[in-house]
Amino acid sequence: MPLPFILAGAAAAVASYGAKKGYDGYQDKSLANDILESAKSDYETEKELFDKVNERTSNSLTQLGELQLKVGEDFKEFRTIADKLLEKINQANSKDLVIDFPQHKLDKIDGLALSTTAYVSKVAGAGVAGAAAAYAVYGGVMALAAASTGTPIAALSGAAAYNATMAAIGGGSLAAGGFGMAGGAMVLGGVVAAPIMAIAGWAFASHAEEALSDARKTRDEVEDAISKMTKGRNQLNKTRDYVDQIFTETQRIYKVFLGYFDSLKAMEQLLKIGTNIEAFENDLIQIIQNGYQVAAILTDIITTPLFKPKFDENGKVVVNKDNVVEIETDKNGMQVINVIAIDEVLAKAKFDSKQFK
Repeated sequence: MPLPFILAGAAAAVASYGAKKGYDGYQDKSLANDILESAKSDYETEKELFDKVNERTSNSLTQLGELQLKVGEDFKEFRTIADKLLEKINQANSKDLVIDFPQHKLDKIDGLALSTTAYVSKVAGAGVAGAAAAYAVYGGVMALAAASTGTPIAALSGAAAYNATMAAIGGGSLAAGGFGMAGGAMVLGGVVAAPIMAIAGWAFASHAEEALSDARKTRDEVEDAISKMTKGRNQLNKTRDYVDQIFTETQRIYKVFLGYFDSLKAMEQLLKIGTNIEAFENDLIQIIQNGYQVAAILTDIITTPLFKPKFDENGKVVVNKDNVVEIETDKNGMQVINVIAIDEVLAKAKFDSKQFK
């Protein structure tokens, strides 16, 4: 065969091969793009659902934390006024009246009041973002740790409250720009943060075969992220359900407490204008007595941890080197909701508060 025909044939074969490679490259790029666009759409759909649930949970935690902190502050003022008025009664009548109320329950009420005061001054008062939400999560475990370790709750809630809050916010900030406080270490243990942050850029290599490989790898990462976000969303929904139950019952009983608190402040005003304390001595004692009983019910609710703390072999709460209580996690690495204890304390609160109107 003449050489020109051989060369022409070879050229045709090369052209045909090049055309096929070009077509295959186009197909790979097109497939890579389709895979990436589909993955991106699936990811954004789940992320939007997750963000909505996360925001609602964060709002519920903030609402509960703000209420709990307010309750604790009011306990401190109630106690201060009650002690002052009792002292006036005793001075006026040369009596030694004391309220018939268990000292250990009074100590627990005082502990909560000191805890919230320390927390507000140390954390919330410092303008730390998410401080109220963090208290809703960590306030109960800090109180439990104080009882378990014998550490004065005021001392524990100063340093430990700050450390716990910083730890929670640190977990939340792993995905700055959408992950938020509730979705951080506070509720999910940080397990959702990594896959959310791993999906970055939505781009693939310029080389066709690498592009297809990159797209498939990204699709696998997205599927993993979606799976974790779905589990995280379920966890957030369960958490919000319990948080809302706690808020509803706390708010209901708190309104009862405020009735006694308002009456106590009214009596304080009567004394300031010179009213004889003997005129309402019995009513005052009853108001203080009932106020403490209702405060004790609220204290039990607030100091019941939202998530299950870890206990050592001696039955003491496990506290890490940063003085933060460690929380139990499930097989997915998410914090375990303290279901049994919460259900029990809410049921008891409903029963015990029936006698107060």
